[in-house]
Amino acid sequence: MAFEFLTHNSIIYVLIAWVAVFVIAKGLKLDKHGFEIKPYSLTYKNPNVQLILTRILNKTQRATRVFANTSVVLGFVLMGAAFWYLASNLSNFFVKPESFAAMTVLIPGVTIQSSANIAYFLLSVPIVLVIHEGAHGIVATLEKIRIKTGGFAIFIALFAGFVEPDEEEFAKAKKISRLRVIGAGATSNVLFSFIIAGLLIFNPSFALIMPDPIRSMMYHEPLGVPIVSVTEGSGAEKAGLLKDDIINAIDGNHISLPQDFAKIKLKPGDIATVSVIRDGKTLQIPVTITASKEDPQKGMLGILRAALPSYQPVVPYYIHWTPEVFMFLLWLWMLSFFIGIFNMLPLPILDGGKFIHSIIEKKVSEKVLKGAMVSLYAVTFVLFGLNIALSAVKSGFITI
Repeated sequence: MAFEFLTHNSIIYVLIAWVAVFVIAKGLKLDKHGFEIKPYSLTYKNPNVQLILTRILNKTQRATRVFANTSVVLGFVLMGAAFWYLASNLSNFFVKPESFAAMTVLIPGVTIQSSANIAYFLLSVPIVLVIHEGAHGIVATLEKIRIKTGGFAIFIALFAGFVEPDEEEFAKAKKISRLRVIGAGATSNVLFSFIIAGLLIFNPSFALIMPDPIRSMMYHEPLGVPIVSVTEGSGAEKAGLLKDDIINAIDGNHISLPQDFAKIKLKPGDIATVSVIRDGKTLQIPVTITASKEDPQKGMLGILRAALPSYQPVVPYYIHWTPEVFMFLLWLWMLSFFIGIFNMLPLPILDGGKFIHSIIEKKVSEKVLKGAMVSLYAVTFVLFGLNIALSAVKSGFITI
């Protein structure tokens, strides 16, 4: 009951946590140690970041140079990918509604309401930000652009990281140098997400997230649908069906996905032959169908089935993560991948806006430049906003 209350009132706990952070920061007088404390934010700036970045660069200069050049190319690729996804998803809403993917903005306590998901989010975001801003800073150091400060900011439940280059040096730098610096953040996040995906790729739970072509290479067809629980006193319990049995057929009708159950018509009193996989062996178990409590004319096996199928990897050896570690890595992958891609959208607060601005500035007049950027911002905002709004129309207020 307490956990349910926490889940449904998480915004209250987020605000309580923020008040606690604010009071502790004031009590410890962190404002004397580089922190700026306000009722709605906590900001930390470290003027010694340049020394740390220089040490890292001295050990990785060759690799950093390759990475910096790659970042320019991937900057264009990621921007194109973000536009393509938003445009194609918007098109699907009207042309192929079943393929439309609902989108939301992740805000702890608002759209992230599960206490577990808030925890995974809070653990993952600092890692993603350090990688993102660290990449900006290291490439800026490579390009001889001085970093004045670096740090992070917390706005109640939202996080931001930053490295602050010397504005004058950045403005005087070559265009290619600026593009390398700007593109480095998103590129580092996407590359990091590939590393995380490499750790998860042979975990059957991750198979559901993969695109079909990749999943077909890494996994066999779904084995069937696992049983989550067996109803006490039901025909399934009496027949000996067990939790974690994988149902792959009923009366000869193949079951590979949860929706396949809808094709099976069961009548009370009938005996259905249920094929299950248990400990690697296939068993044929006769089950007497009982009447559904909601509809006496409808038959039921007496099981609660999983919402997802069970996949078997092509390579049978993979790391068996605990559920908590798996979910943490999944959040880390998700945030790294999508922040990397969508951060390259041309909007004022994102790297994509700076990327485009650096490309076209000095090629046109200041008036034309301003008009072009405002127009591009407007198109991007409308495209992104429509995806969010239509997601709400289709799925309601999305929370996780």
